[in-house]
Amino acid sequence: MKPMEEKSKKKVKGIKIKNINIYMMIISCVLYLFLIWATVHASQRYNMMITATEDYIACERNAALIEEGSDYLTEQVRLYTVTRDTVYVDNYFAEVYETRRRDVALEQMTAFNVSQEVSGYLQTALDYSNRLMTEEIYAMRLIARAEETAETALPDDVRKMELTEEDLSLSPEEMEAKAQELVFGSAYQESKELIMKNISYFVDNIIDSTMQNQKQSASKLKSTMTQQRVLISVLFVENIFVFILIIVLVINPLKIYIENIEDKEKLNVAGSYEFKYLALTYNNIYELNTANEAMLNYRAEHDALTGIINRGAFERLKQFLKTKDTPIALMILDVDKFKQVNDRYGHEMGDTILKKVANLLEENFRATDHPARIGGDEFAVILTDATEEMKPVIEEKIMSINNTLMNPEKDMPKVSLSVGIAFSANGFEDDLYRKADSALYVTKENGRCGYTFYEEKKE
Repeated sequence: MKPMEEKSKKKVKGIKIKNINIYMMIISCVLYLFLIWATVHASQRYNMMITATEDYIACERNAALIEEGSDYLTEQVRLYTVTRDTVYVDNYFAEVYETRRRDVALEQMTAFNVSQEVSGYLQTALDYSNRLMTEEIYAMRLIARAEETAETALPDDVRKMELTEEDLSLSPEEMEAKAQELVFGSAYQESKELIMKNISYFVDNIIDSTMQNQKQSASKLKSTMTQQRVLISVLFVENIFVFILIIVLVINPLKIYIENIEDKEKLNVAGSYEFKYLALTYNNIYELNTANEAMLNYRAEHDALTGIINRGAFERLKQFLKTKDTPIALMILDVDKFKQVNDRYGHEMGDTILKKVANLLEENFRATDHPARIGGDEFAVILTDATEEMKPVIEEKIMSINNTLMNPEKDMPKVSLSVGIAFSANGFEDDLYRKADSALYVTKENGRCGYTFYEEKKE
């Protein structure tokens, strides 16, 4: 920092926006951290409530599945004892071993965290269910024996079921009657009721537990959302305070400074520390503006890629030289087959070639000459104080440039230039560009990688 600036800085007194920003940022960060904490907790409470609700729905659905599966088994075994159709036996065991509605539902139920007493209801239901299945399979075996069904037509569970000596001595009619009594009798119905009652106890306990969890989660969610509202309100008040500070320390001083600048007056010292310091150093802006304008002018007149003058600057130079009577030469140059090179090696390599050409033009021609990029791969050079006596020099420079381009370094592809040159004894004549362009056309017609000097056609 310069001594003058240090001295000016020491004279400034006022509230620093930087310090206010630091304090406000600290406060905001703390509040936002609390808000994020509250939001995370709200999300957790919400997820817990959703989980509890889903558990409740799952309990209801699983309870229905258990009842459906149990009723389906009863239905199939009863249909078999009445109709003797083995398809019901197949349906029965398909439910037992494939569909498994009861087993799947009970497995899902056991995933819930329940007490030993509650899980005891489920174990009791499973014991009754297993016993009931044994009786159902026994009834199927009795019917199969009475009908003299072939062993191969029976499932393994039925085929392996052994009948008692007493039942083996029964007649077919008596076997059928006993089978129907096993699945239609009051004892069978009582066993089913005991199974469903124990399952109902189990399900009711789980449902009560999930409902309790749902209520607790909802209560905690409500509390967390209240905390969120409080934090948001505090943040709102803080924002209002910041807005007021901005109006007093920033906006009002800006209005004053705008009026001062429009009236071309010095800035009044007002506002925060930073604005007061700005007012004291305002006069340095003129110097910065001058430097910036010079930089912008350079950028406006020079090609961003190659650094030589661009088409706009070239046109302005043409107009200027039209007012002069000095001899000049105009060279128009094209990079031969640039499009194929660009397509094959990529735009990045194409840019490298264009920059290489521009550098060679600057290196090989005088400081008083003016290389320019006037199109994609089209260049021009205006040579000042140039007469036709300079043809050998120009030829040498063009051949040197093409030799360099045809023998590139590293991985650059070979390229060359086609050049057309025209001379004018009286500045930039109106048809000078046409003449150089015509000479360039001749070079391209003759195989490129060379040059042509424009010559008037003799009649």
